[in-house]
Amino acid sequence: MKNWKETDKQMQKEHKTTVTLVIAGICLLAGRSVVAAETKELTQEQRVAQLFFVTPDQLSGVDGTTVAGEVTKEAFENCPVGGIILMENNILSEGQVKELTAGYQLLSSELLDIPVFIGVDEEGGRVARIANAGIMDTPHFSSMYEVGASGNPQEAYQAGKEIGAYLTELGIDTDFAPVADVWSNAENQVIGDRSFGTDPEKVAKMVAEAVRGFHDSQIRTAVKHFPGHGNTVEDSHREFAYNYSTKEELEKGEWKPFEVGIEEQSEFVMVGHICCPNIISEETPASLSEELVTDILRNEMGFDGIIITDAMDMGAVTAHYSCGEAAVRALEAGADMILMPEDFQEAYEAVLQAVRDGRISEEQISESVSRILNCKKSR
Repeated sequence: MKNWKETDKQMQKEHKTTVTLVIAGICLLAGRSVVAAETKELTQEQRVAQLFFVTPDQLSGVDGTTVAGEVTKEAFENCPVGGIILMENNILSEGQVKELTAGYQLLSSELLDIPVFIGVDEEGGRVARIANAGIMDTPHFSSMYEVGASGNPQEAYQAGKEIGAYLTELGIDTDFAPVADVWSNAENQVIGDRSFGTDPEKVAKMVAEAVRGFHDSQIRTAVKHFPGHGNTVEDSHREFAYNYSTKEELEKGEWKPFEVGIEEQSEFVMVGHICCPNIISEETPASLSEELVTDILRNEMGFDGIIITDAMDMGAVTAHYSCGEAAVRALEAGADMILMPEDFQEAYEAVLQAVRDGRISEEQISESVSRILNCKKSR
């Protein structure tokens, strides 16, 4: 029989634990209630606009947009997108980028009282919009494959932290990195040395540390390109890319880096335009597949963050679908955000009409917008 003092201490401990859990639950519910209320305050058009992550040019309709001026202001008021991704032609100088990002934040704050994501592709190596533009002193990384070859995950952490530091300085808060693909097919060049390596376990360790490094510099991450672009031959920028691995093979290999990225609380997972004929029978890219996006990534792998498509102006999509139909299908599959549709206005109108027609439910839109707003408030 237990000593009564020990029993009393245990009861007190359990009581404290219960109280703590109840308070935590109340706080969580309160936070969700605030976001839910804010979601309801947005109009239907504004909620749909939050689902898009577009370039400055796509928003303004002006090629080479470098300022958030009157044209951009009018466009944003009409369609307050959830995110802006900077491209090479939007980057002229350090001061100009700082003014541009601050301008977008001011527009979003004045109109909606919420931030707008400001993103960029800054992986380090050959895909680095800021570093390769030469507008400021930045650390040099020849490739992430070289970082992985060091065998030291701390190198990946340092890369993420250093890249994140100069992005933060520019007012950029989201990086479409790190690449979580395993370079398991030597013929693959679209990923190639953008990957940390050929071994899933090593790549997973590197991805985990890179995410930590970015986070320590206050940068949101997007691990990419689920379900894995490193084992393909084709380039999804031009055509469908095929990953012929079985689900069991992917679980044992190429999905490990994505799993650790999720464990490290990566805010986004980017889904690529990759066909997996040994998982789904029809020739549908992962970005438009409910089985891969919702059944596997959301439910089986437990990712509760923002699922975003790869750029929807890529050939793998545009050669087979209209931009409006592609955007609707991506959301139907379970994506939260659409990245860079070929024709933003057409895609936006198609999604808005799909919601009005009931093809996409208001509940689903609200869930996605809640994820987006929660993420925006987290940093």
